[in-house]
This record gives sequence, C-alpha cells and structure tokens, in this order.
Amino acid sequence: DCGESRHVVGLAKTILFFAVCGKANLNTRIVGGQDAPAGFWPWQVSLQISSHFCGGSLINNQWVLTAAHCFPSGSASGVNVVLGLQSLQGSNPNSVSRTITTLIVHPNYNSNDNDIALLQLSSPVTFNNYITPVCLASTGSTFYSGVNTWVTGWGNIRSGVYLPAPQILQEVQVPIVGNRQCKCSYGASSITDNMVCAGLLEGGKDSCQGDSGGPLVIKQNNLWIQAGVVSFGNGCALPNFPGVYTRVSQYQTWINTQITTNQPGFMAFTSTGTDSDLSVSCPGVPPIVTGTANTTTTTTTTTPTTASTTTKPTAAVCGYAPQNSRLVGVNSVTNNGQWPWMASLQKNGKHVCGGTLVSFNAWTVVLGRLKQNGSNPFEVSLNVTNITLSNQTGSNVAVLQLSTPPPLNNYIQPICLDNGRTFTVGTTCWAAGWSSGQGGDEQLLQEFQTSVLDCGANSTSSSICTEIFTLEQVNNEAFN
Repeated sequence: DCGESRHVVGLAKTILFFAVCGKANLNTRIVGGQDAPAGFWPWQVSLQISSHFCGGSLINNQWVLTAAHCFPSGSASGVNVVLGLQSLQGSNPNSVSRTITTLIVHPNYNSNDNDIALLQLSSPVTFNNYITPVCLASTGSTFYSGVNTWVTGWGNIRSGVYLPAPQILQEVQVPIVGNRQCKCSYGASSITDNMVCAGLLEGGKDSCQGDSGGPLVIKQNNLWIQAGVVSFGNGCALPNFPGVYTRVSQYQTWINTQITTNQPGFMAFTSTGTDSDLSVSCPGVPPIVTGTANTTTTTTTTTPTTASTTTKPTAAVCGYAPQNSRLVGVNSVTNNGQWPWMASLQKNGKHVCGGTLVSFNAWTVVLGRLKQNGSNPFEVSLNVTNITLSNQTGSNVAVLQLSTPPPLNNYIQPICLDNGRTFTVGTTCWAAGWSSGQGGDEQLLQEFQTSVLDCGANSTSSSICTEIFTLEQVNNEAFN
C-alpha cells in the first residue's frame, strides 16, 4: 500500500432534495475548513462498530457508497450505518440508524486499485433536510486541475490527532490535482485511471485517517456531484502529497449492475477550458507529444473540451431513458423501454388516453407498457386515487395521483417537466402514443418526430403548435 487510509482535515455545507439527488438546502459554504452545521452534507454517513471507523455517502434510499478497504475482512456484520448525524458525541435529533444486509466489494479491489464498495441498508430511509442522496459523477466526467471540491468526515484533524469532542462533522475545500501531477508525487504506477487526486500542493488541507469511504463532492448548477471516495494518502495534508480518491465516474456501469431498481442519479461534470495538467511532466511521467493527448493514460485529460458544464441525469433523476438511443425517425414502432414515462390510462380495461409519469413517488397508471394487445412483461398497473384538473382557462391538463409509488427501472421512469421556456420555430420534438389504426394487431406504442410551428392567431401562452402527426382522438368512452 502506497499510503494511509484516510479521514478529513478541514471541510463544507448543503440543500434539500426530493426527487433529484445532490441538493442540500441548508448549504451555503464557499471557502474554509471548519465544523459543518447540521444538514450541510445530508448524504454523509458514519459507519460504526461501537464507534466511528469510516465514512460513506447515501446514493439512494437504501444504498451507501464507501471504500472497500473499510471492510478488510469482507464482512459487514455488526456494522451500523448512521445517517443525518452532525456530531459523534452528544444529541443528534436528526439521525437514524440502519444495519447492513448486503456488502458488495468491487471484484477487482486490491490495496492498489478499485477501492470502492456498496452497502445495502436494512430498510429504506426517508429523505429530508438532513438525509438526502448525493448525485454521482457519470462516465466521461472530467475534473481539470484547480476545480474546487469539498470533502467531509469525522477523521483526524492531523496525523495521529483525533477530532476533539464533541467530534462535529468537518468540511474542507480542496482543488483537484491532475493525475499527471499526482503521479509525480506518488509515482506513476501508484495512481491509476480509477483515481482522482485533490488537495493543496503546499499542504494544510486534506482528508485524513478516519475519513475513509467518505465523499469528495463538487457543485454544479445547484446540485452536488460526488467525484471521489476517500481512499489513501501519504500522511495528511503534507506538501506535494494530495489526497487520493476513488474516481466515481469509472464505476457507473458496475454500480448500476449492482443496483437494478431506484438506481442512483448519475450526472456528467465536464470541465471547461484547458487542463493545466496536460503540461506536467517529471521522471516516469513523460511530456505529452503534441497531437496525442487522446492517448494519454490520465483520465482527467482524455476528453479535452471547451463546452459549458452540462448535466446528464440518469435513473434516479427525471428524463432518463436507458433503452432509448433514438436520433431520427418518423412513425416507427418503439421497443420496450424507449419511452419509460409513457402511461396508458384505461377504463374497463380499454385504453382511452395517454399520460406521463412526472414524479418518483406518486403521480400518473399502466406503466412500462409497449403493446395494447399482447404480452407486456415490464408493465405495472396502479389505481388512481385523485384527479386534479387545471383551473386555468383553456388548459387541457390534469394530474393523476397513483395509489402507490411505482418501482423505477429501465422501463418505468419519470420525465422532466419544462420550467416555462419558449421553443423556437423548427425545434425538433417527439410525441408518443397508442394511435388508432396504427401499431398492427398488437397496437404497439407509436413514436412521432415532429417540429415546432408558429401558432399564428391561434397562439396562447398555454399551447405549443407542431407539424401534423396522427394520434388517437379521445371519444366519449374517456373519463367523464
């Protein structure tokens, strides 16, 4: 092992989350290392066996992400996961505790790489201001040198010095150190593409022993994204030895393979400008030859971009359709899961209207359906307990409340809703539905590519006009 397992020296704040990961309503921290007020990092967890030994992060209502080295025996027996915790001593009115039913260590973990593990809680937790999941950095995310991040934990305040009573959660802001620079500090073979480094090269701010497994997060568009898992380092906050973290974006496929329902929210973080790490060289880390940057082994430098920071939500976030690779097409029959928010509203077993799932925990009817006639192995049917009609004149909108929350998977997902933007003429859009006379005997779900038109004199603020496409007209058998 080239370093010590970690805990935090100086640490930040948060906001409230409901259907989307990464919000921390109580967090307005900008710089500095200090005690973190209650609720500033609502995904932070403490792993305990009589006392705290590692950190972790809540990534959905029943799973925690942590470091594999926190479980050297390969067993989680007797471990408690404490959420909503501010201090290790004294009163914590917002904390809840769970045991662990499943420990999943990465199959390729060893002391040199893949230091990541998943913990399944004994029962789901309820989200509030103090308990909220963090978003995870998705595949291809880039973190250039100098990008500011935050790390949190209850670890030592310096090597060999425990966090003093009442042991309040610590927060510190540290900049990303590129993998090439990090290799110059630790040795080229010690830093892999599965790692990301962060800290001040002059020292003074870092994670430390006891912070192992905790999150390294970065803020983007008011959401917090976990870039790393506290893994190891040479001492704590020493000059030229930044902290080393497991790079979360390298493990999206593995995490989604282990968590098949209510999957965590993955979001892309793309650094802008030029990464100064590209110009770093030292013994064992030769200069990058001009024109070969795309072949470098440093993950943070393989995707040069000048684009703005963007987000790319996935399963736990609205708008994710993992089965849909649609680019172009007109009136083509869809496959299972291409429009996972599509709902069929039925009366007496007969389809009368379409709908869209808009909330993770309760709203809209027959979900996951592909065919009106035939087998639909992924569908779920739920009763409607309440119908709310818009009170705005001319608004043809209704909201249906479901009897129970639907399970989320590749075939059932909520859709994102527009927040009042305007759509320019010519904007391409898609519609989906079970059109009369189309889809063959099985009445397959149809999809239509169209574009926005100028509504002219018929325009209202509550309408959007598009080119003509065929969709079923609701008849007198609709709800009345």
